[in-house]
Parts: sequence; C-alpha cells; structure tokens
Amino acid sequence: MMMQHRWVALVTLLALLTYFWMSTRVPVARNKCGIQAPAMTGDPLLERTIRAHYNTLEWLPIFLVSLWLFAIYWNEMVAAALGAVWIVGRILYALGYAADAAKRGPGFMIQSVAVAVLLFGALGKIVYSLATGGA
Repeated sequence: MMMQHRWVALVTLLALLTYFWMSTRVPVARNKCGIQAPAMTGDPLLERTIRAHYNTLEWLPIFLVSLWLFAIYWNEMVAAALGAVWIVGRILYALGYAADAAKRGPGFMIQSVAVAVLLFGALGKIVYSLATGGA
C-alpha cells in the first residue's frame, strides 16, 4: 500500500506536538509566577508565554492549509522541508518571546517566510492551473 503525503502528515503531527509543547509551558509559567487560572495577566513572563502560545494557534490554520495545498499542487518533500522550517521558527519564537519580547523577531521572521512560500506557492500553482486549463 502506497502512503501518499506521509512526510507532510508527519510534519503536521510535529507541528501539533510543537503547539502541545507550548501549551505545557503556560502552566509552568503560571507556577513560576504564582498566578493561577483564570488570571491571564500580572507577570510579564506569563503574559509572554501565553501570547507565544496563542500566536502559534493564530498561525496554525494558515500554515496547515498552505502546507497541504503546496504538497498537493507542488511537491510533498519541499512542503515537508518548509514545514520543518516553520516548526523551528515557531520554537525559536516561543523561546525568544518567553525570554524577552524583543527576542521574538528572528523566530517570527523564519516562520513567516516559510508560510509565505507555502501560501503563495500553492496559490500561484492553483491560479496557474486554472488559467492554463489544468496543466
């Protein structure tokens, strides 16, 4: 049995595991700061950790849809590689943001470039395919 898109499926699961890892950092920050749920503010470490977690959730739909469409319309291995870059960028973003908000930039740039290539690559290929009659 041939398993299509197994690399992109693996990257999808790794992205979700990355998001899960970020979710585990929130209660750790809560305990360190002594701020219990449902409070969301009161300590910069907690606020930055929560924000990194939420920002990743905000990017996941853009990333996942773009990842899969790029894999389907272009190339699975390139999509998987760009997906791995996105994950590294999100990890750097989360670690940098938790340390100091000013340190979130490099990770954010890495992940945003990766997702831009996936998004606009998929869009371009789909538009080209429509314009040329499915070629």
